[in-house]
Amino acid sequence: MYTRTGDKGETSLYSGKRVGKESARVEAYGAVDELNSQIGAARAFLKVNAGAVDQNLRKVQSDLFVLGGDLASDKTLTKIPRIGKEHVDRLEKIVDSTFANLPKLTRFILPNGGIAGSQLQVARAVCRRAERTVVALSRSEEVNPEIIRYLNRLSTLLFDLARLANKFDGFSEEEWVRE
Repeated sequence: MYTRTGDKGETSLYSGKRVGKESARVEAYGAVDELNSQIGAARAFLKVNAGAVDQNLRKVQSDLFVLGGDLASDKTLTKIPRIGKEHVDRLEKIVDSTFANLPKLTRFILPNGGIAGSQLQVARAVCRRAERTVVALSRSEEVNPEIIRYLNRLSTLLFDLARLANKFDGFSEEEWVRE
């Protein structure tokens, strides 16, 4: 289905306000949309024994829809779901439990391994970019501060889940060694 309403390079925010598709706000929620898609691609490569990882990523994908909607609306719209402290707290608990199942790192590791682990590393990098776009937006417009905290914790979670997926798939971590 097409509406033709964006044919002149504009789109609508939840409030109905029209903005350019190149605006910092559209760039921010577009980066979050890209992140959500990348997480979906990573989920497609998870093995059967990664059920908890998949469940956690599914919940993250749901949160990212909330987060995108939060970015696409201003504070005056009260009926829009928002990312809150409870979302960040939940991510921190998942990070803690995931990290407990991983060996301690003493060096940087190369972002590689199996397909699932590598895709999760790409998702981590996309998450960092989304975080940077939201931070840039926050310098000129009001942004829910929990969004930045959420994306920051999510990049940590994606890194740890990539390591865990590689562990499940039998791939060793390859340390970066300066040549």
